[in-house]
Amino acid sequence: MRVAIAGAGAVGRSIAAELLENGHEVLLIDKAPTAISVERVPMAEWLLADACEITSLDEAALQRCNVVIASTGDDKVNLVVSLLAKTEYGVPRVVARVNNPKNEWLFNESWGVDVAVSTPRLMSALVEEAVSVGDLVRLLRFSHGDANLVELTLPPESALAGIRVSDVDWPEDTSLVTIIRGTRVLTPSPEETLEAGDELLFVAAQAREEQLEDLLSVRRESVED
Repeated sequence: MRVAIAGAGAVGRSIAAELLENGHEVLLIDKAPTAISVERVPMAEWLLADACEITSLDEAALQRCNVVIASTGDDKVNLVVSLLAKTEYGVPRVVARVNNPKNEWLFNESWGVDVAVSTPRLMSALVEEAVSVGDLVRLLRFSHGDANLVELTLPPESALAGIRVSDVDWPEDTSLVTIIRGTRVLTPSPEETLEAGDELLFVAAQAREEQLEDLLSVRRESVED
């Protein structure tokens, strides 16, 4: 997979190193000469250019990229890069970094963004996830379909503990994608039985989040009564 990353700062370089380690082809783009640190990510391609300029993106052959990541520290730049990548070059997947949470509403399909990653929101979500059981935590927003990646830890008293995945009447527009049980990451097969303490990751429409949270937090005693 070929990935272009706009912004070769600490965030962009870290993403590049991870992708290269996983066998992907990576191009780092930055207009600041001081950011071009080939020795830090030697396996990546580097381009000294302004990612907001069509001529620069032509030079980067953006049409050959499977994914573009706009990871600069400037939300305006990230939006422009996302829009150009999607509308001018037809890049299938565009991921954009949101620096200021107040701008998060802009990072949607109208600006070419498929996935918006807000560092402050993600950090607060991880804090919530670490201390909350039974509460739904929103981890990531997908622009298409108004869907989110959400997490919920199944409480010990939940009526769903001990129930097979296939026997749960899940809300519409929700999909259970992963069960994290201790150190194990499980694919939720129909025969898999839910256990108290399971971390459940869903892709869910925002309108269904409250319904999903209510379903998983129903107490066993309430059902028995």
